[in-house]
Amino acid sequence: MTVIQTDDKYLVPALQRGMQLLGQFSRDERELTGADLSRRLDLPRASVFRLLQTLEQMGFVERVGDSSHYKLGIAVLRLGFEYLASMELTEHGRPIVDDLCAGSGLSAHLVVRDGREVVFVAKSAARSLMFNSIQVGARLPAHATVLGRVLLADLSMEDLSYLYASVELKAFTPQTPTSVASLKKLVDADARRGYAISQGGFEAGISTIAAPVFDDHHRVAAAVSVTVPAQRVEARALDDIVSQVRAAAMRLSQRLSHLPPGGQRRHQLEKSLA
Repeated sequence: MTVIQTDDKYLVPALQRGMQLLGQFSRDERELTGADLSRRLDLPRASVFRLLQTLEQMGFVERVGDSSHYKLGIAVLRLGFEYLASMELTEHGRPIVDDLCAGSGLSAHLVVRDGREVVFVAKSAARSLMFNSIQVGARLPAHATVLGRVLLADLSMEDLSYLYASVELKAFTPQTPTSVASLKKLVDADARRGYAISQGGFEAGISTIAAPVFDDHHRVAAAVSVTVPAQRVEARALDDIVSQVRAAAMRLSQRLSHLPPGGQRRHQLEKSLA
C-alpha cells in the first residue's frame, strides 16, 4: 500500500500502520492471518497482534470463526456507505436515478470508475421486476461492461495501455474485449454514439443501457444506466429507453456543471450528446 508522504513530523506511526494493515485485504484476499500481515508489513508479530486487537475492538476487522484468520469488519463497510452518501455526485444523482426508474419502470443506477473497476454509488430498484441484485458499493470490471466503456472515454490509447499494463482482460462472454486495442475501439464507438448498450454482453439474460455524465470541464464524471431483464431489447422499446437514459445523464451533467437553463454551455452539452 502506498502512503502519501507530507511532513514526517505530522505523521502518526500507529495510525499509519493500522491503515496499511487494512489495505492488505482485497477482493482476492479476503482473509489473512497475523503472520501474513506481519510478513507483508515487515512488523513484529506482537505489533501486528496489538493492531489487530485494536481494530477488532472498533469493528474494522473480525476474526473468522475460531481460526487465526481475520477479515474486514462491518465498520469499514459503514464508512464506505457514509462516504458514498456524502458525495456531491450521489446527492445530486439520487433523485435523477429515482426519476429514471419511475419513468422507465427499470432499475436505474449511478456509477463511477475506480481504476479498472466501476462502482455503483446510487441505485433505484424497479418494484415490478425481479432483477435487483446489484447493490450500492458493488464493483464490476470496467473492461467487460458498457458502464466501464462509458467511464473510460476520456482515456487515450496510451492512458488505457498504462491502466491495463501487465493485466489480463478476462473474458466473461464472447462479447468481452480481451485486448486494449479492441477495448479502445469499443470505447471510442460508444463515445461517438453518446451512449452504450450491452445485450447479454456481461451476464446472460441482462441488457444494460448507459450514458455519460460530464463535469464542468466536460470530462466524464459518472455514468447513468438502466438494466433490462432480457437478453435483447425490442427495437421499438430501445429508442425510448435510450432517450430516457440520455436525458437523465444530461440533467445530472447540468447539475454538476451548474449550468443555467438555456445557457451557452447547456447548448454545447446538448450538441455533444446529440
